[in-house]
Order: sequence, then structure tokens, then C-alpha cells
Amino acid sequence: MTIRPATPADVPTVSKMVDKIAELHERWDSARYDYKPNPGQMYRRWLTARSTDPNSVFLVADHERLMADVPFLVGFLVGTIEEPIPIYRIEKFGFIHDLWVEEDYRHEGIGRQMTMLAIERFRELGCAQVRLETAAANEPARKLFASCNFRPASIEMLVELGPPPEAMPPQSRRSDDATSGEPRQ
Repeated sequence: MTIRPATPADVPTVSKMVDKIAELHERWDSARYDYKPNPGQMYRRWLTARSTDPNSVFLVADHERLMADVPFLVGFLVGTIEEPIPIYRIEKFGFIHDLWVEEDYRHEGIGRQMTMLAIERFRELGCAQVRLETAAANEPARKLFASCNFRPASIEMLVELGPPPEAMPPQSRRSDDATSGEPRQ
């Protein structure tokens, strides 16, 4: 197994893995992860840019090849350097957006290797922190990241409000006058 920087040629294979991530996240929480159709395809341009961006970390796990010129990718990690709002002392931090290892290759240390390499790369890029988010249901990922010295730092919370009023049919909308008890004029 070789962990290496991704190239633009890896993006079509990685895009298929993105679709698997999206499917899994939607099963866990369809409100939080309400993807548009074909997220992997939509992510393609962004991933291609990350593969040549010196301020991104985009790694792939390349399995021993059956044919020398045909990559056989079994995982990927993509992260970027982010800047917080200006009230914080830290000027930039690494952010891991996605990590995926194909199911047949899990528990072999691939995800941990990619994560540790990403941490080291962010350190080389001058980051003092690396952050990430995991789905609430993803206990295996939290255990993996804890083994790489990540700790919980915040908890994202969500409340569902339903569709915005402009998305509702006119007959189902109420005006403020109708609910306030004030007579209409």
C-alpha cells in the first residue's frame, strides 16, 4: 500500500468514493447531510483544484497494482488550510474535509496513516492546529481520530425548521396579520 499525493488523474476514482461517503452520511442524518444529486460529480472540480493546490492536503491510498499503469485506489483524505474569523489568535488551521477507506481495506491502518501524514503536512505548511468534523453516528471515525491525538473541541447542533416560506405554496402561508390577532387593513 502506498499513500501518496493525489493527482488530477485520481479524481474520477475519488469522486466515486465521495458518492459512498454521501450515501453513508445521508443514512446517518438526512437533514444534516441533504446532498444534491451526484455529489461526487459536483465535487470533481473542487477535488481537481485541491490536487494541484500547494495549500491543500489531498492524499490517496494506492493498493499494489495489478497493471503497472492502472491505479487501484482504496482510500483518500482531502484537507485545506482555513482562516478563522479575525477574533482568534490563530491565523490559520488545517481542516480535514473527508477521509474514506474502502470497506474491504479498513482496519489495516490506512486511515490512520493518511491522517498522520495530513497532520505532518499541515505542520509543514505552518498550521498550529488541524480540525475536522465527524458525523454523530460515526463512532469508528472518532476512535480513529482520537488515536491520532484529536480531541472533541465543539459540538455542532441542528434544528430543522422546514422549508423556507417562499418555498411553500401561497395557500399554506400565513401572513403575520392572520396570526397576530390584529385586524387586517
